[in-house]
Amino acid sequence: MAASYDAIIIGTGQAGPALANRLTSAGMRVAVIERGKFGGTCVNTGCIPTKTMVASAYAAHMARRAGEYGVAISGSISVDMKKVKARKDGVAGKSNTGVESWLRNMANCTVYQGHARFEGPHEVSVGETRLAAERIFINVGGRAVVPRIVGADSISYLTNSSMMNVDFLPEHLLILGGSYIGLEFGQMFRRFGSRVTIVEMGPRLISREDEDVSNAIREILAGGGIDICLNTRCTLLEKRGDRIAATLESDGAVSKVDASHILFAIGRRPNTDDLGLEKAGIAADSRGYIAVDDQLRTNVPGIWALGDCNGKGAFTHTSYNDYEIVAANLLDKDPRRVSDRITTYALYIDPPLGRAGMTDADVRKSGRKALIGKREMTRVGRAVEKGESQGFMKVTVDAESKEILGAAILGTGGDEAIHSILDVMYAKKPYTLIQRAMHIHPTVSELIPTILGELKPLEA
Repeated sequence: MAASYDAIIIGTGQAGPALANRLTSAGMRVAVIERGKFGGTCVNTGCIPTKTMVASAYAAHMARRAGEYGVAISGSISVDMKKVKARKDGVAGKSNTGVESWLRNMANCTVYQGHARFEGPHEVSVGETRLAAERIFINVGGRAVVPRIVGADSISYLTNSSMMNVDFLPEHLLILGGSYIGLEFGQMFRRFGSRVTIVEMGPRLISREDEDVSNAIREILAGGGIDICLNTRCTLLEKRGDRIAATLESDGAVSKVDASHILFAIGRRPNTDDLGLEKAGIAADSRGYIAVDDQLRTNVPGIWALGDCNGKGAFTHTSYNDYEIVAANLLDKDPRRVSDRITTYALYIDPPLGRAGMTDADVRKSGRKALIGKREMTRVGRAVEKGESQGFMKVTVDAESKEILGAAILGTGGDEAIHSILDVMYAKKPYTLIQRAMHIHPTVSELIPTILGELKPLEA
């Protein structure tokens, strides 16, 4: 006999706990199932721990630059990786235990620890226990893809998850993948003191970005001492003593790289392959992402998919927004939709990249007449004063409606300054609204109105 609930939530990533709180507050009896660590990727192996480590790497970097600011530091700068990890564990641990405590002490909420599998459209098993509910919310997240490279199964490798256990300094870290995870870990460990090589199969880093953004990021990372190999494929991995030998191919040329450690950062996949989706009749695409509509409903009535497993975004903020959309539709009779949100995210190298809306390539494909404004960070007073003038800012607008179509701020404070643009985009107001605003000096944001006053036609 299955235990009956009003709702079942599978997974405790960003969407799950908040949704449990809303549902229980509405008087529902809720079962929450978690097979691993409470809090999901963000809390345990993603945003919180990695950005804590980024902060440590930044501190080491600035300590080495202290002389540029007139600050004398006697002796050499060294990094204690055990202390870096301990600090990271302390910060992330508070979030992890906080989420678990919140759920276990939540009225009308019962926590089950174990692996959930569908037994039917309204029934789930956790080991020998059966649970039933008319509403089921899937929030199982994703994990790193392990590439099918000859020899990969014969070596020890790292992923974004196992990197959280590293309390030593790799002598030479080889990273396969030139996108967000690979670049953040690459710069981080280079600043800790490792030799770092990044291998990317494509012609440029983070290919989803515009070419000028990709090129600038490559210059920043290469300037920091990172070896970057583009248009390069790893075809063989071999264990040689306590080292790893990687065979690389690029334009027909073959080379070897000797590394102490290797990080796979070529992408992620949803944790849906062992949920028993077929028993519930839940549709998923060829990569395992659960198909959902504009309000995150699956093809099976009474079942929703939230967070990374639905393919609608792979960020903490998109997962939390999924919760807000579901709760608004289910409890508030407020018809919110996924298509209402504007794509936005950040890349947390130093300096960071803040992105919102369409890329210039997207705008060109749309056929719109557009205007663009751009300014190098060397012409942003705040960046120069801080001694952090790498990167640039750009904003693209519709020439006819005057609405902002997209923006990229690669520079100090870019991950924060982008929000002043994003909010105007959500308001669907013309760019002249922010162009005429008076911002504080000296800041990065104060140059956004200036950029918008210097727009030129976007070249086709």
